[in-house]
Amino acid sequence: MQMKRIPIVILVACAAFFLPRAALAHAHLLSSTPAASATVHGPSVAIELRFNSRVDGHHSVLSLVTSDGSVALTIDNQSAENNLNAHATLKAGSYTLRWQALAPDGHITRGEIPFSVR
Repeated sequence: MQMKRIPIVILVACAAFFLPRAALAHAHLLSSTPAASATVHGPSVAIELRFNSRVDGHHSVLSLVTSDGSVALTIDNQSAENNLNAHATLKAGSYTLRWQALAPDGHITRGEIPFSVR
């Protein structure tokens, strides 16, 4: 009876090892442009968020919080499947970029990136 269990255990262990890792991962932010607490030159500001896994650009959200309210940003065509890109024309001042990314595993991750424009 013990001999029959060993192949099943090996099969389960091999299946778990070879499952696609991207399908199991949440989208964690690796880098951003502008970087957190950075000062960038305006008025044209390129925005790029790079994640550790693929993100769904159609169901992810970027919004820019200004001193007088919040403005939604339209996500441009993704330059890569793990990026979210946008552009904004901004006056000098302080801003916070709020992001919400949908990963292939169905989980949503969120964050904020404060930055300034000169």
